[in-house]
Amino acid sequence: MTSTSLDLRDEIQRLKKERNAVILAHNYQTGDIQDLADYVGDSLGLAYRAQETDADVIAFCGVHFMAETAKIVNPNKTVVLPDKDAGCSLEESCPADELEKFINDHADKNYYVIAYINCSAGVKALCDVICTSGNAIKIVNQAPTDRPILFVPDANLGAWVMEQTGRKMDLWQGACYVHVEFTRDSINKIKAEYPDALVVAHPECTTAVRLLADEVCSTEKMVDYCKDAPVKNIIVVTESGMLHRLQKEAPDKNLIAGPTDRCACSDCRFMKMNTLQKLRDCLDHLAPQVEMPEDVRKRAEAPLLKMLEQSK
Repeated sequence: MTSTSLDLRDEIQRLKKERNAVILAHNYQTGDIQDLADYVGDSLGLAYRAQETDADVIAFCGVHFMAETAKIVNPNKTVVLPDKDAGCSLEESCPADELEKFINDHADKNYYVIAYINCSAGVKALCDVICTSGNAIKIVNQAPTDRPILFVPDANLGAWVMEQTGRKMDLWQGACYVHVEFTRDSINKIKAEYPDALVVAHPECTTAVRLLADEVCSTEKMVDYCKDAPVKNIIVVTESGMLHRLQKEAPDKNLIAGPTDRCACSDCRFMKMNTLQKLRDCLDHLAPQVEMPEDVRKRAEAPLLKMLEQSK
């Protein structure tokens, strides 16, 4: 069924009420989806909302690992994702079987494994605690000091956390394909046009880009940074969907999308696979649903709940 944008919005609202559903949307979703969502946020905020909701159905507009996270903490709720193929390059960079083999091959090290939330349920089930970009420093600071830390899967985020905490960690060599496309040269070019602009960057960016930034933080923390910034021009170095929310939250600022060497935008092809039509259809058919073996879910739940507890 294909409908106009206005009809789709009306149908989504009707289906949401009929299904007793809640719509969660990541900051990187398109603006039309963000505007319909009950909650828009980063991975940490969405994890809390997923845990707290009393809805029967969670429609998760994000990527697969995010919907999995909602299912892990809500085993008795129906969790649907508009597009089942909305994956993540970070998740793909760290298959559970490869991580398990690495841990077993280095059993003598007795690693304390911290997994960035951008990973599969299988990887979460193998780790000691989860973190997000928003709470990674806090989580690492609470890690035991008598065990070496293995941080998976994002090497750039891990390197930044080491800089902030002084904790040495072994890093899995994964990366977000969008954030590594930002370069020092691409940011300097836009700085030449806006010499007074401040630069706010996500910690998934490379070291060279982070060194140019006036602030490195999660998408959620970008909101307050942009609102409180003492200048009008701000270069935002993260996925392009974040600009929609920032423009609503900080309407007096000139928010400039951080360009890459490839183009003047930074779309995540996975995040942008979700559409209003697919959201409408998943609420109508309650499919595709996110499911996983119960033993994996239980093992993945413990480090997720540990993260939520340690983040308070």
